[in-house]
Amino acid sequence: MFTGIITDIGTITRAEQRGDLRLVIRCGYDMAGVDLGASIACSGVCLTVVDKGADWFAIDASAETVSKTASGMWAEGRRLNLERALKIGDELGGHIVTGHVDGVGEVTAIEPEGDSHRVSVTVGAAIAPFIAAKGSVTVDGVSLTVNSVADNEDGTATFGLNIIPHTWDVTALGDLAVGHAVNIEIDVLARYLARMQERLSAR
Repeated sequence: MFTGIITDIGTITRAEQRGDLRLVIRCGYDMAGVDLGASIACSGVCLTVVDKGADWFAIDASAETVSKTASGMWAEGRRLNLERALKIGDELGGHIVTGHVDGVGEVTAIEPEGDSHRVSVTVGAAIAPFIAAKGSVTVDGVSLTVNSVADNEDGTATFGLNIIPHTWDVTALGDLAVGHAVNIEIDVLARYLARMQERLSAR
């Protein structure tokens, strides 16, 4: 379980295709305090530490993981938003995040808005019903508030985010550009509400 509050930015220093994709990620964590088998969210994807050094850790990304996440995110040199798993007693500064990607969105606009950046993301029809203005969404592992949402004629939806300077600077969101694919995790509460509605409608 995570909160969507990024605590480090990692960089992929090696990507090696074995049975799965082995990734070595350089980070700023004190790896002496990270056990093998620990979970670290990498740009919104919950992954398991399988090897480590003083300033790096390795994970194995399965073919399923690679196919369900943003294209290009597992390439050498790519910066990743990192968050260690939530501990009992930690501050819940964002919202409840599971580290399971629900789909991939596309950045369709980035515009300055005051000192912040207004970012528009378009998501497919399967995710669109779960995006609501003033609700929470996780984009590449970052807990964000949806400022606006517009439904498109093809069933997709485009939602707007206001990225404040601090978030832009201390996460990999500052690397975003129009056309980039991003990992999307919908609010877990929206998921359960939709399931309840589905069951009630079936009666």
